Amino acid sequence: MLELRTLYFEDLAVGMKDGLSKTVSSQDVVGFAEITGDRNPIHLSEHFAARTPFGTRIAHGLYTAGLISAVLGTRLPGPGAVYISQNLRFRAPVRIGDTVEVTVEVVELVPEKLRARLSCLCAVSGEVVLEGEATVKVPSRQEADPRLPRLE
Repeated sequence: MLELRTLYFEDLAVGMKDGLSKTVSSQDVVGFAEITGDRNPIHLSEHFAARTPFGTRIAHGLYTAGLISAVLGTRLPGPGAVYISQNLRFRAPVRIGDTVEVTVEVVELVPEKLRARLSCLCAVSGEVVLEGEATVKVPSRQEADPRLPRLE
């Protein structure tokens, strides 16, 4: 089980990185289709997918993007971070059985708004499949515990 650590805005620094690795299973893709209602047969039917340029079933693009969300919510910045925005560029398909390596890096900190801008990258066997940027609001120590003295 993943141990959650809490990073506050004050703990962050430009250049900090974290990530995760996830092998995509058929069950993951079917579950994502069930949750979202996106039952496009390119994700669920091997027969249908075989007739596409991909030749086989592929994972939903937003399933892969969801792995970025997992990093943001559990690792960097972690619990308490709230999405403000995310842009995504899908560069290649993710197939059932692929292992996606997700890397998130702090590229800018905006202290007056307690926001962090993060570069987000997903790769399979070294090939970038998804890239983008996220902006998240990160709680300060004082927000987390109002009894702490305010940093001015």
